[in-house]
Amino acid sequence: MSRRDRQRAGLGAVAGVLAAGTALGVGQLVAGLTGANGSPVVAVGELQIDFTPPWLKNFAISEFGADDKLVLVSGILVVLAIFAAIIGAAATRRMAYGMAGLGVFAVVGLTAAATRPTATFTSLLPTLAATAAAVAVLRLLIPLVGPPALTAARPAVSFDPVTAADPAVTADPAVEAGPEAEELEPTRPGRRSFLAAGAATAGIAAGAGLAGRLLAERSSVASAQRSLRFPKPAGATPTLPSGVNFDVPGLSPFVTSSNSFYRVDTALVLPQVDPSSWQLRIHGMVGREITLTFDELLKRPLIEDYVTLCCVSDPVGGPYIGNAKWLGASLAAVLREAGIKAGADQLLCTSVDGFTSGTPVQTVMDGRDALLAVAMNGQPLPIAHGFPARMVVPGLYGYVSATKWVTDINVTTFAGNYAFWAQRGWSQQAPIKTECRIDVPNGLNNLGGGTTAVAGVAWAQHKGIEAVQVRVDQGPWNEAKLAAVPGIDCWRQWVWEWDAAPGQHMLEARATDKTGYTQTSVQAQPEPNGASGYPSVSVTVS
Repeated sequence: MSRRDRQRAGLGAVAGVLAAGTALGVGQLVAGLTGANGSPVVAVGELQIDFTPPWLKNFAISEFGADDKLVLVSGILVVLAIFAAIIGAAATRRMAYGMAGLGVFAVVGLTAAATRPTATFTSLLPTLAATAAAVAVLRLLIPLVGPPALTAARPAVSFDPVTAADPAVTADPAVEAGPEAEELEPTRPGRRSFLAAGAATAGIAAGAGLAGRLLAERSSVASAQRSLRFPKPAGATPTLPSGVNFDVPGLSPFVTSSNSFYRVDTALVLPQVDPSSWQLRIHGMVGREITLTFDELLKRPLIEDYVTLCCVSDPVGGPYIGNAKWLGASLAAVLREAGIKAGADQLLCTSVDGFTSGTPVQTVMDGRDALLAVAMNGQPLPIAHGFPARMVVPGLYGYVSATKWVTDINVTTFAGNYAFWAQRGWSQQAPIKTECRIDVPNGLNNLGGGTTAVAGVAWAQHKGIEAVQVRVDQGPWNEAKLAAVPGIDCWRQWVWEWDAAPGQHMLEARATDKTGYTQTSVQAQPEPNGASGYPSVSVTVS
């Protein structure tokens, strides 16, 4: 490839990236105008989440935590930029190559948008508009790159004793080319034209993207969320006894703040559901179908209770667990009004974004505070945690008990319907395992000698924690002191005072619930029904 053609390919790559950027901006703008759930990148990202194997999901959560979705979107954008550059470079050789590449991206985007559970024709419009914008940009910029390089021969001069002595006589330019040819710069629009058009394109892309984002923010339900006022609970909220919080620096507080509460879900874009338009439909194997509006939900007797939620992806000693005060209506009471038919054993619960979870009917109906929650820690649910309504069922991992933005409950059977993660090999029924965690020491800093607090939290939702034990270097187990708790559906703080000797040590802990079961030492990965093993921390005592 000649130097001139390499330059053209480079400019073509820039044109391809600008085309992709414009496509993203226009797609975002159209999504904001039409109310479609996200841009083409979001649709592709959600499709990728659908096909993510459990081991990769666990890796992403363990490595990136709450930033896993940011990493996914960033990766998609990097891949998009690389392929856009290739498409632009190919278009400098032949425009048809560039159009074919854009066609591939259009097919991928349309397939992703059309296969979303809540897809409508409107869902396709951002990708269609994005593709049209990319085509227009390529057709504008590629001609400005110029045609391929032309080559002309350097004139061959033969020796003539007559003319050789006369410097004024020049060689005939029409003579046959010699072995050395030089590249001639073709006539083409100036590079300034390309740069000017490229800058204008970048400005349009940025402006469209910003406008789309502003439109999306305008449709935010944050104002409706702030204006909500809830009636008082029908019954008394469990009183926090004295001693629920030990005064140990670094120990997780009994109540996890809403801002600190873990978030693990499949939504790349947080659903914006206005309470005035929210409805919950309960149907399937019931005596009569029920549809609740948000106002009707608030008129029901409300229950307030402390409940600990835990993600099935939480590794042993991991962070994906939290305890909060939830306010909501009794799910069991609503189901009793609908009348559950014999043989029904699953509630197939669907979120507004199409995510499904399968909750055991028996667990919801056994008397525990299974809630259609509307508030968290005394405030309306955060949008990231399911506003305006979500499920909270104590004792089950979140993927079968805690559907956010819930809008549909199909009373059915586990044999007849498989929820989102059950389709991917996870257990259909997932009771939370009796576990504990060591919060302090964290192993990051050297400890001084003498008495040291070893502390953490333990949980066995709807069974309750009876004891926690700690051992050092696989020695004898030592009983930890337990904090007070208002009930059996929340976690419990514990602390053990250790007379730390100098050296390197391994601390381990285990919990025993009120049924007499003691946490197992057998190590298991989160899939298919939750991790197990003893939490451990390696510490150095100086």
